[in-house]
Amino acid sequence: MPHRINNSCRMINYLYQEKNWQSQLNDLISDPEELLALLNLSASDLKSEQLLSQYAHQQFKLRVPRQFVAKMQIGNAYDPLFLQVFPHHLEMQDIKGQIQAGFSADPLGELEANTLPGMLHKYKSRILMTITGACAIHCRYCFRRHFPYQDNLPKSKDWLAIKQYILGHPKINEIILSGGDPLSVSNEKLALWINRFEELPQIKTLRIHSRVPVVIPQRIDHGLVSILSNTRLKVILVVHSNHANELDIDFDVAMHQLSEIKVTLLNQSVLLKGINDNYQVLSELSYRLFDVRVLPYYLHVLDKVQGASHFLITDAEAQTIYQALLKELSGYLVPKLVRESSGELHKTPLNVFE
Repeated sequence: MPHRINNSCRMINYLYQEKNWQSQLNDLISDPEELLALLNLSASDLKSEQLLSQYAHQQFKLRVPRQFVAKMQIGNAYDPLFLQVFPHHLEMQDIKGQIQAGFSADPLGELEANTLPGMLHKYKSRILMTITGACAIHCRYCFRRHFPYQDNLPKSKDWLAIKQYILGHPKINEIILSGGDPLSVSNEKLALWINRFEELPQIKTLRIHSRVPVVIPQRIDHGLVSILSNTRLKVILVVHSNHANELDIDFDVAMHQLSEIKVTLLNQSVLLKGINDNYQVLSELSYRLFDVRVLPYYLHVLDKVQGASHFLITDAEAQTIYQALLKELSGYLVPKLVRESSGELHKTPLNVFE
């Protein structure tokens, strides 16, 4: 049985190569038991802090692409990619009244900034658009895991109000597409939104935040490259990778295509206990990203969202890791260590030598 399962997992590498990104998005793993079987893991392999919680799964469904699972190490219950997606009982401590101080369902105060359906205005010169609630992967530490997407998705009838809001705030010059994940929508829908923003002369920059190029790199297809090549807007893609093991040759190809059309490529990571909370892992990630012209941008301390407190490391631990990273890397390879706080008009850099 183990030999057959190992072969099954390796076969994923061949299967996804025959599929386009839409097919991969429609064939995600959503059953925790299937994920365990593919990795040749059982309940007895999991430690007490990793036990599967079906209740946690029901609260925030498992959702992970098969291509991402293919990068996980067979039989390793501590694989850093596995730990990011597997629902387990520690997520429930927040709901059962054992929540740590400062954790909440809306840690960044986004509901208050949700000025219009699908639009958040927190920072003076830019607005964030949640054009979809869908993601290719559900990361267990997601700060929007409780966000009421269905009440906030912008419809065509909402565009006029969004347009008037932007025109009424002339300092807005940048649009951030987020979600959900904006690259989980079709090229046609993405082009529709980009065309709308291009109508507004004050908008100069389009920034796309997406994890899809990491977990389904084939999403960077000819259609998307064409759309981004032909917009008048300056395009920035911020990918989200926490560990070098997430990146493969398909990711390299995708980044090369975007680099060739002058898309600015950045990466943001989250400091996660047991996953990337040491400077060697972060250093390797920075070098790996730079190999394909992606600059490390932000290193976030954990947003205190309900269900994610087991990923938290202290500020003192973060500062120690960052000091080591500064000694290890050239300055352009060191991301900014920041915290995002509700009500603040900017991200707050941590005082590393405090």
